[in-house]
Amino acid sequence: MLTYLFKASRKMKRLVINPIYNPIAKIMLYLNGATFQKGLKVAGILKIDITRRGKLKIGTNLQINSGANFNVIGRQQKTTFWVEGELIIGDNVGMSATAIICNHQIIIGNNVTIGGNTVIYDTDFHNLDPIIRKDKSIDKQTAIKLPVLIEDNVFIGAHTTILKGVTIGKNSIIGACSVVTKNIPSNEIWAGNPAKSIKMIKC
Repeated sequence: MLTYLFKASRKMKRLVINPIYNPIAKIMLYLNGATFQKGLKVAGILKIDITRRGKLKIGTNLQINSGANFNVIGRQQKTTFWVEGELIIGDNVGMSATAIICNHQIIIGNNVTIGGNTVIYDTDFHNLDPIIRKDKSIDKQTAIKLPVLIEDNVFIGAHTTILKGVTIGKNSIIGACSVVTKNIPSNEIWAGNPAKSIKMIKC
């Protein structure tokens, strides 16, 4: 009996609670000044912070899992868009428990899959000079910022970190738990910390 009630409660949540996340996400995006196209599907609550100079543009059919209980391999963090620069997300993109911190420019192409708990940064956050870093008034403003480009059909494994200034070529695959520090050509598999070439993909 208890098992039946437990399973029934989960089904009730899927039917009653889950559908409210999508309209909440659309309202949050709209109030933050983001633009988005049809087909947006969100499970969970997003964390969105777009500054006055920040721009977030989302293509069609974006699918997002955010927070606990929405992806068995993701951690508990909410999907986060922290935008002070220009963040462009293409069509047919999927992501889970992903944090995207955009101070300059991040472009994600079409048909990109981003695994659970991935983080993408286009900034060092802090100045590398220890003297400047002590001065909080100029520390973050003088941090190095470089654009990130993720081209079409890229697959990014769970728990990956993508750092500033990186381009990932079309069709490439990034293995789970990788740290991407340099450009990756098209049609290759990379993995590791730091990520290195593993093999070519025959297309």
